[in-house]
Amino acid sequence: MQKTDNVTETIEDLKSKGQFPIAVTADVVDAARRNGYSFKRARERFLLPELRAGKRGVSYLYNLTPFDSETPPTAKASAVPQTAQKKAPQESDSFQMSVGSVRSVQSEEVYVPAVNKNFVQWGEYKNIKKIIESRMFFPVFISGMSGNGKTMMVEQSCAKAKREYVRVQISPETDEDDLIGGFRLIEGETVFQKGPVIKAMEAGAILLIDEIDRGSNKIMCLQGVLEGNPIMIKKTGETIIPANGFNIIATANTKGQGSDDGRFVAAQVIDEAFLERFVANIDQPFPSSPIESKIVEKHMNSYDVDDSEFVTKLVAWSKIIRKTFDDNGVDEVVSTRRLCHIAKAYSIFGNRLTAIKMCISRFETETRDAFLDLYTKIDAGEIDADAEDLPSTNEVPF
Repeated sequence: MQKTDNVTETIEDLKSKGQFPIAVTADVVDAARRNGYSFKRARERFLLPELRAGKRGVSYLYNLTPFDSETPPTAKASAVPQTAQKKAPQESDSFQMSVGSVRSVQSEEVYVPAVNKNFVQWGEYKNIKKIIESRMFFPVFISGMSGNGKTMMVEQSCAKAKREYVRVQISPETDEDDLIGGFRLIEGETVFQKGPVIKAMEAGAILLIDEIDRGSNKIMCLQGVLEGNPIMIKKTGETIIPANGFNIIATANTKGQGSDDGRFVAAQVIDEAFLERFVANIDQPFPSSPIESKIVEKHMNSYDVDDSEFVTKLVAWSKIIRKTFDDNGVDEVVSTRRLCHIAKAYSIFGNRLTAIKMCISRFETETRDAFLDLYTKIDAGEIDADAEDLPSTNEVPF
């Protein structure tokens, strides 16, 4: 190919040889810049050397159309890799149709949760449901002991309200790439994969950030998101405007101040400016005995087991343990989730003590044996499980 300073003649020459299937204006260069390329790098990567002398307003690039074997070496150097041509252009892939090296993908992580027939409404459920149904941006921080139904409450509120929902599990390693998104290599193609936060924003969904106090300072990338305003994806330059209905609800075992007693050793101290962006805070306790009995009984019935007497004794047993825990008499507590685990084990083994032992063996031997001994007393009738005021820690020593 003869090099020429006349851009128009070069284009016409390429067209006559069938080597220039489409000419795209500098808007594509701008799109390349939004996807992480500098203007200089975009010109070097996507423009033919013969065309780089043209003015920016009339720059031309190749699209995804395959090149034939007679394509000049200079064109091959600037062409999109053949692996990127396998996917047929879609309407949503406008940038891919122009450049073909960087595109965005989205997976099905946004969904309406299924209604759980075993779920029991209690505590702040009605208020959470009202917030979700309002479709207002109203960030909520829910704290409470492990296993007391924080996540389930939010999930089932979305299910009842028929609202889309995205759940993100936070760990010390969670960073901006996990939350906002990042570049991935998929089928030989560089792809910007949107993270769960962006997906929830675009869908106008409820974003549940689970165990938010387990994150490091890397979750500070969410500070702007917590304001409910549009944000810019730094890696692409794209501005994301939250759709109507988008909201954030976070759950944690602590209130963001760490765990002084060492019970939740992975819990981090969260930046005060970050916490201040939550409009409301809810401290969720364990359910009352009548509510907890209903929860455990429905869970037990789901396994075709009907033993209301065992349910009553389990709830009384857990309540005494919790009172002892609150009085610093023991270091462990039996959660509502743990009672449901026992109900499940009971459906398999058919023996009360076996089910309990299987589900509390994670505790230290001394604690486990003390808990088993307490239940034995309740089961034998030495402690009245139906009593309104259960014994204090002094009356039931561990």
